[in-house]
Amino acid sequence: MTGYFRNRLTKIAAIAAAVVAVALPAAPAAADDAPDQRPDVPVGTWLAARTQPAVQLTSFTYTGTVAVPTSTINQSAFNALSEQAVVAVQAGKISSDERSIAKWLFQRIAADVDTYLAETTPERTVDAEVGGLCTGWWVTPDGYMVTGAHCVQVGETELSQLFAKQALAKFNEQDAKEIISGLQGIEADEEMVKLAQQIYITFNTNHMKIRGLKQSLSVLQSLPGGGVDKTAKAVPAELVSVGESYPGKDFALLKVNGQQNLPTVPLGDDADVRTGDTLYISGFPGLVTNTPFFSLESKLEPALTEGPYNAKRTTQTGVPYIQTQAPSYHGNSGGPVFSKEGKVVGMLIAGTVSEGGEASESESFVLPVSIVKEKLGEKNVKPAQAVTAIRYNEALNDYFRNYFEDALPKFREVQALFPNHPYVAKYISDTQAAISAGKDESPRPILMWVLIGAGVLVVIVLALVLVKVLGRRRRRSRSGPPYGGPGSPPGHAPYGAVTPPWQQHRLPAGQVPVPPPALPAHGGAPVRNGAGDGYSPGGYGQGGYGHDGYAHGGHGQDGYAQGGYGQDGYGRGGYGQDGHAQGGYGQDGHAQGGYGQDGYGRGGYGQEGYGQDGYGSGPHAGGDGGGYGHHAPPAQGQDGRMYYGDQTRDVRYGQFAPPPDGHS
Repeated sequence: MTGYFRNRLTKIAAIAAAVVAVALPAAPAAADDAPDQRPDVPVGTWLAARTQPAVQLTSFTYTGTVAVPTSTINQSAFNALSEQAVVAVQAGKISSDERSIAKWLFQRIAADVDTYLAETTPERTVDAEVGGLCTGWWVTPDGYMVTGAHCVQVGETELSQLFAKQALAKFNEQDAKEIISGLQGIEADEEMVKLAQQIYITFNTNHMKIRGLKQSLSVLQSLPGGGVDKTAKAVPAELVSVGESYPGKDFALLKVNGQQNLPTVPLGDDADVRTGDTLYISGFPGLVTNTPFFSLESKLEPALTEGPYNAKRTTQTGVPYIQTQAPSYHGNSGGPVFSKEGKVVGMLIAGTVSEGGEASESESFVLPVSIVKEKLGEKNVKPAQAVTAIRYNEALNDYFRNYFEDALPKFREVQALFPNHPYVAKYISDTQAAISAGKDESPRPILMWVLIGAGVLVVIVLALVLVKVLGRRRRRSRSGPPYGGPGSPPGHAPYGAVTPPWQQHRLPAGQVPVPPPALPAHGGAPVRNGAGDGYSPGGYGQGGYGHDGYAHGGHGQDGYAQGGYGQDGYGRGGYGQDGHAQGGYGQDGHAQGGYGQDGYGRGGYGQEGYGQDGYGSGPHAGGDGGGYGHHAPPAQGQDGRMYYGDQTRDVRYGQFAPPPDGHS
């Protein structure tokens, strides 16, 4: 390839690259290099979506047979109490009507039931079940779960109260009716009924026995393909270890066997949060789970609350707790507490309650994650992030960025890894709907954009080459005949009448013309070669743009000069004082002398030009031989004309052909 072609292709490629850079739309961002980085959504939205699959509703259940004796009045004690009533009436401390006297008696009995009531037969029994709901969270993919100690066991006193409330209501109501019926002729009002019931609530609770007590722990888990709905069932859990209930290290570890690929949440450090930071609590408030008019699906979706980290507290036994204003309720116990980065920094354990037993939203207490890690280490349980959670979080980030086509296969992978996943089925459905609606904004792979850009570049290059070729043909058609052709003025060759070099003669392979030496300028002044006279010693040519024009080296294989446009280029003299060139346009160029002071050139058009001395060494004609071919030997052009003496013949691809009729 000649220097000219290389130069032209370089220019075209540069132009095309610039056009592509402007014309191509900016490629969307590449796939997320940091898949765990939060998308542009609220922190709470992001956290809830990521953590909900690992947060589970837990339950503890006690079953047993409750036995209570039949009660009877201690007659001697009751007679003494009756005498006290008479004295009180006489003293005016109580009214003398029978209803007032009966109420006074019931109040005294309820205050000291074991003095006035005694056990008797028969014993009454009832099977009962009591328990509670809490929150737990998966800490390993194979089924280890963390929750609070008070969520898995209760003390003896509290357990009795639970059974009494659950199992004795029927007995208490029956016994109260019997004692009221003994007050013949007295109509009991609401106050009297309550006083009678309180007598037997106290007595039956104090004398209750629980036989065949059994405890069970479970996690409410959805079935494969069911999601968070009516297909959820209680899966048995084993109690691995348990600490002391609040204000102790309120921690318990459960194990659900036969699990794999469970979604988990990562553990952080105590130092991840400090006073003033926002904390996020996830769990199942009892005000929802214990309310009958909410659906099971609603009950099995954890709630997220948030509030500031208020202070770090320490109990009298040295157990650290975090005080926060993030709201919590009965049932939230055991739930994970997150930093804004989505890592567990503690576990919700307790909250203050009002005198009426209602939770106070202003004070909740969190067991720090350092205690959780300590207790896990005691059982050699190492927290691990499940592949299910990693893929699910990546899919969620794509989903929230509207990269629906990228998210869909990841959601499907999660479903394959963990068919029981409670939320992925809905995300798959929503993602498919978004794709169908044309809402996908997934970034395309960089290779695709490279191929598109390359294709556009090739099209532009071809278009520019075609435009260039057509432009030259139009210019050639407008420029008129070549030197000496019909219509040319004597002694002149019009600008633009030069045939492009690739349409002229080519030298045989390996044959390189040697440029002639520089001629003296008009008037005898020596021609300067241009080394140092032009743009630079190298420049566009050896001589550059200066005195010697485009000169010795130049743009083509050897530049605009001495290589130049043709095989030997525009010439050795160039555009300067020595004219268009010593080499010129043909195989030996436009001329050895060129357009400058030495005239139109010494080389000329043919193999050796229009003449050995061209148009002459003078300004335009004659001199040093002059003429149209004083010494022009026969030769053939590649696709042009050849001059032989004063005769002209057409030449096509190196073969002589007779001239057409009418040609001289």
